[in-house]
Amino acid sequence: MTREIMEFDVVIIGAGPAGLACAIKLQQLAQASDKELMVCIVEKGSEVGAHILSGAVLETRALDELIPNWREQDAPINTQVTSDEIYLLNSAGKSTQLPNFLTPGTMHNHGNYIVSMGNVCRWLAQQAEQLGVEIFPGFAAAETIIEDGEVKGIITSEMGRSRTGEEKSNFVPAIELRAKYTVFAEGCRGHLGKKLIYEFGLDHDVKQPQHYAIGFKEVWEVPAEQHHPGLVVHSAGWPLNESSGGGYLYHGENNQVYVGLIVDLNYTNPYLSPFDEFQKLKTHPVYSKHLQNGLRVSYGARAIAKGGFHSLPKMTMPGGILVGCEAGTLNFSKIKGNHTAMKSGMLSAEAIMLALSEEKNIANIHNQLFKDSWLYEELYQSRNFGSAIHKFGNVIGGAFNTFEQNILKGKLPFNIYDLIPDHESLKLANKYNVIDYPKPDNQLTFDKLTSVYISNTNHEEDQPCHLRLSDPNLPISFTLEHYAEPAQRYCPAGVYEVIKNESGNNEFKINSQNCIHCKTCDIKEPSQNITWVTPEGGGGPNYPNM
Repeated sequence: MTREIMEFDVVIIGAGPAGLACAIKLQQLAQASDKELMVCIVEKGSEVGAHILSGAVLETRALDELIPNWREQDAPINTQVTSDEIYLLNSAGKSTQLPNFLTPGTMHNHGNYIVSMGNVCRWLAQQAEQLGVEIFPGFAAAETIIEDGEVKGIITSEMGRSRTGEEKSNFVPAIELRAKYTVFAEGCRGHLGKKLIYEFGLDHDVKQPQHYAIGFKEVWEVPAEQHHPGLVVHSAGWPLNESSGGGYLYHGENNQVYVGLIVDLNYTNPYLSPFDEFQKLKTHPVYSKHLQNGLRVSYGARAIAKGGFHSLPKMTMPGGILVGCEAGTLNFSKIKGNHTAMKSGMLSAEAIMLALSEEKNIANIHNQLFKDSWLYEELYQSRNFGSAIHKFGNVIGGAFNTFEQNILKGKLPFNIYDLIPDHESLKLANKYNVIDYPKPDNQLTFDKLTSVYISNTNHEEDQPCHLRLSDPNLPISFTLEHYAEPAQRYCPAGVYEVIKNESGNNEFKINSQNCIHCKTCDIKEPSQNITWVTPEGGGGPNYPNM
């Protein structure tokens, strides 16, 4: 079958903050030099913002550079941070509020804004389209076109194949989108970016493997009398007794509160359930007082690339470039990646324009632009933050980070690395007892399936499974026996189950229609037996205002 081919100057994969900032900057530069540039963005969500999940407290530094008059352009950025509260949760009911001088300065949020990044991305998409960018929502990038060692574009996923691979009556063939440069802005653990890093050896010189966390978020509507717009709450400690990470709660606009938990994926106990740890967090008085009498309206989860500077791969390859969380530019010392993702996209746009106009090697151009930028400086100053937490734990690691960030300003004369990949950190199940999590009360705490329901997740049921097992027998023959099949617990959407089949034998069941595209299984599976690939475009969660 001959595919339809569409040609552009630049194709961008993903309409998140990095991809949209890249597109806007490209067109700004093109118009400033009186050139025409054909730029398109391919977005796998049903609409821009449908797959965006972020806390989010936004630092506007990159946006101020990209669109200086954003305040006059009706940007959905209205709730400025009014106060920071940081707690060490000592137990299920006790806590200690930490004074600002005992916490890393990078976690202070004066001048930042509490936002829905989904809505911010929808607004950025409007700005991009006004500049002539074409955006194709509902189309997933399934394959990268590589010819003669150079990226030439992408191939979209087919639509309308049955679970067994046959063409259905609504079959739509794949399309080739070819470009002079292709920008990969898929977000954390993008499946094309993952393969490109391997195929082009982009991580050969990294100091440590990329590290990840899973971030949860719920949106609550609370009574007006307990709503405090601009209040930011962060916490460390309980309930994460067997892992590192921390909780957050932000009072946004319209009587909404955003609450969540970040769980580092280097934990060792296979019985740990990050979802249930999050549900426990909400029962602590520091959190429950903000949520009581409220209504939970949305839920989601997403993996976070948190290795930082030490884990950055080479970002360029012939014809292609990785940007934002695809490359791992999140600054975990701030628990923020939106401003860094946007700056990453903007630097890539500058590099592409110079490469197009001067016919120079994009790698050399981008490397220099990156090293001369505040993005490089910010990530370098925070380079030890995550690995210090991994090495020393929340309390000692937190004290170390406070000293390095507040006193030394990130200029420690040595580096700290964590060389163990997250998927290798699990220990055998026989070394641990099963964790007995409380049953949900359906007021503050809930089960996975109820939560997935309010994420508006939907996949066409009769399509090829997008969660692929390298060895279909491994979950039962090895992972269940040695690790009690942890996919049943690390998945935040109830995708994976071990059930008894008609013969009474254990069977590994994949409920792929529940998948909220968090990528945790692709990261944490101890044998790296699960690979996440894109389902049909438009599938997955449909977050209204995450």
